[in-house]
Amino acid sequence: MKSLGYIGAFLGGAIAGAALGILVAPEKGQDTRVRITDAVEDFLKKHNIKLSRKEVVDLVDDIQDAATEEE
Repeated sequence: MKSLGYIGAFLGGAIAGAALGILVAPEKGQDTRVRITDAVEDFLKKHNIKLSRKEVVDLVDDIQDAATEEE
């Protein structure tokens, strides 16, 4: 059970780090959201984690909201 917590923490950190790196890059907001969504989907596919497209988009929106609050 403890390993699931570590995996979740790693997953969250990896996604947040990638999203923040992309958000800092000077691009249009829509292009950035598409890049983040694609990166998250690739990561989930690579690690065989099943989420719907809607769940991924919601996750990306949450990450973006959290990143803009940090600035």
